[in-house]
Amino acid sequence: MNTNFFSNLFLLLLLMALPEMAFSQSYFNVQEVKFESQGVSLAGSILTPSNPFAAVVIVHGSDPVKREMEFAKRLAKEGIAVLTYDKRGVGESGGVYVGPSVGTNNIDTANLNLLSQDASSAVNTFRTYLKDKKTPIGLVGFSQAGWIIPITANKNPQIEFMVLFSCPTITTLEQLRFQFYTNGNNNFWENHTEADAREHTLNDPDKYQFVATDPKNSLNSLSIPGLWLFGEKDIQIPVKMCIEQLNTLKVQGKPFEYALFPALGHNTTLDSDTTPFDISIQWMKQKTLRIKNNNKKRTE
Repeated sequence: MNTNFFSNLFLLLLLMALPEMAFSQSYFNVQEVKFESQGVSLAGSILTPSNPFAAVVIVHGSDPVKREMEFAKRLAKEGIAVLTYDKRGVGESGGVYVGPSVGTNNIDTANLNLLSQDASSAVNTFRTYLKDKKTPIGLVGFSQAGWIIPITANKNPQIEFMVLFSCPTITTLEQLRFQFYTNGNNNFWENHTEADAREHTLNDPDKYQFVATDPKNSLNSLSIPGLWLFGEKDIQIPVKMCIEQLNTLKVQGKPFEYALFPALGHNTTLDSDTTPFDISIQWMKQKTLRIKNNNKKRTE
């Protein structure tokens, strides 16, 4: 057997693969960052493609998660600069994680406002790293971010758009009532009607006593474009109630849009079904182009 032949063949194949390997690494640069928020240091990563058309800060859901690197890479490969950071009290970030896994209430008003301060500080930090200071910057988030993002956008005028995957527009107490009612049953919608779910969401007794946060209070004050992406089989939030509330806001002239995916549940960022993600990218391209044009007109 000619071992030289196989050695040369392996080398040839490796050399042929190198341009593709190099290309896959050249989609974006990664830079580690730290920034201060409410007295603690938060750690994250900035992913920057060569010519980003937009920039986003990723806002977490309720779990104790580190920076969302895989999702950030998906965004960066589409031409979006991203800052993603370890949640407060998780990974390399300081502070204390507040959440159900440690027996604390992570959706009371104090914690939601604290997390919104973290997101706002991330936006301020991110802006200093962007080469093109005119790059529109927005927030992209999941689930619990539905309460955090509107609060943050109201506080920080640098935020020009928002994308919300499976995010509630109902109050925190209403969401808990619905979640306790579905009780993690993936077959819930096969055995319950929308009217039944609505009745329980609006009227069930509360298991926790705290002041509810209503995202509509913040949404009523916002004029930036927003996109919500929902899975119809969601058992964490009552999607059709949320859509109804968004329609009310749209009638009032709010630049809010939504997309509903009948086959999906709470996880609308699946790799196996990229339709919600793809729609969000096209929407961001459209909206950020409009934002740039409008900003240009103001300066002329």
